[in-house]
Amino acid sequence: MTDAISEAPRALEREAEKNDIRTRWLLATPAIVIIFLFATAPLFVMVVYSFLAPGDYGNVKWEFSLDGWTNVLVQRDIFDDTLMWADAHLSIFWRSLSLSVITTFLTLVFGVPTAWFIATQPPGRREVWLFLITVPFWTNLLVRTIAIQELIRAEGVINNTLLFVGLINAPIQMMFTDFAIAFGMTYVYLPLMVLPVYAAVEKLDFRLVEAAHDLYAGRWVAFRRVILPLIKPGIIAGSILVFIPSLGAYVTPRVLGGGKNLMFGNLIELQFGAGRNWPLGAALSLMLMAAVMVSLIYYVRVTSREQSDG
Repeated sequence: MTDAISEAPRALEREAEKNDIRTRWLLATPAIVIIFLFATAPLFVMVVYSFLAPGDYGNVKWEFSLDGWTNVLVQRDIFDDTLMWADAHLSIFWRSLSLSVITTFLTLVFGVPTAWFIATQPPGRREVWLFLITVPFWTNLLVRTIAIQELIRAEGVINNTLLFVGLINAPIQMMFTDFAIAFGMTYVYLPLMVLPVYAAVEKLDFRLVEAAHDLYAGRWVAFRRVILPLIKPGIIAGSILVFIPSLGAYVTPRVLGGGKNLMFGNLIELQFGAGRNWPLGAALSLMLMAAVMVSLIYYVRVTSREQSDG
């Protein structure tokens, strides 16, 4: 009798918990449907298209084919139908990867000192500097890229300044080069590095730095052994935030590269447009997504390890 009486509250508690879970699922159903329709469904379409044959004038033929995936790395010779490396694709892959790494490195070089400077300012001034950092986000990406074009073109600000001071005799060709793309992406994505690093530096306990100096550690040793490990999560987050959009950048390489220095995003657009090879474009899109997922998984594993270590 006593056991039955004691079990009644537990049963009511379990029933209330089930009702709560059911209510949460019902409330989350609209969001789940939206995510499926606008995220999962297009991704599923890309997966299906990547295993079909290309149509004659774009679109696809509903015939199973692996050419979309094989053409990512190899291509068939038009005379004897033998397979050979797709040198154009491989060079674009390498350019995209190298420029993304260079952009991430440059934003790190400029972003960490900037974030340190902002975080060490009095509280009243930090908001002003953060406001200035976020101002570029208010401007369209195309407008910002064209502004960079005005700086580095043959008659731009940089060349005119160098000519005026006598450092050069003729304008330097910077437009339509890998330098122009890296320069533009560094400017565009620099705030994405500054903000996460600033958040990490702001939480830094500067008494640890003072303790390192009290133990006769120089500035470099204190930075390498104390500051860098503590702000590493912010650096990793900023690097991921810069590397991912740089890898799939389209507007900046299109404007500053002049259409001849293609990157991954431009190659995908080319296949869905003038190339009329939608399966190949779908396969390239999935490869780009896989690279992004690998980067995100690495970030999650590193941050999880940092949290488990306290």
